[in-house]
Amino acid sequence: MQHRILIADDHSMIRKGIKLLLQTHLGIKDVAEVSSGNGVMCELQKKAYTHLILDIILPDCTSLEIVPNIQRLYPDLKIMVFSMLNGTVYGEALKQYNIYYYLEKTSKEEDTVSFLDNFINHYNPAEMATIKGTSANPFMPLSARELEVLHYMLGGYGTKDISTMLNLRMNTVSTLKNRIFEKTETANLKELMQLASLYNVS
Repeated sequence: MQHRILIADDHSMIRKGIKLLLQTHLGIKDVAEVSSGNGVMCELQKKAYTHLILDIILPDCTSLEIVPNIQRLYPDLKIMVFSMLNGTVYGEALKQYNIYYYLEKTSKEEDTVSFLDNFINHYNPAEMATIKGTSANPFMPLSARELEVLHYMLGGYGTKDISTMLNLRMNTVSTLKNRIFEKTETANLKELMQLASLYNVS
């Protein structure tokens, strides 16, 4: 079976680095790159890809916003997330979408190659599901939707703006914000931002 890989990341050096690893270490030649969520959706319409390597934060959205749509339209597409963000938090949230391949960008090159090989040539979500984070993290209890709201809160957006961007009612956003404060045991946005900085969450 011929593998067709799509890499989505807003940093060109990251895209080119992953592409080079795929070509030189795994012998995969059919690799395309995009830099935005809109680019992902447009490219998937053009070609039948087998694998998608996706960053969490893209210029026009977060992956948590577009993954449900991608999976609805392309149910056979295998998805891996490659991000600077804390894998203990976001990796856990992505399991709600049956995405079990999550790798942090700080990983060593040899570990990245091995992970890519497993993702592409030995895809086994059940096996990956047994791998768990070892350290407690106050953001782990957050749902995928709560992490979406958290991202915009940390970006300085208010309830009305978040409501518009996520197409949610304002009272729903307010409820989600309150849950975030409760689950992270923070009293206000300043405390939340300090905690997020400590655990590399954005």
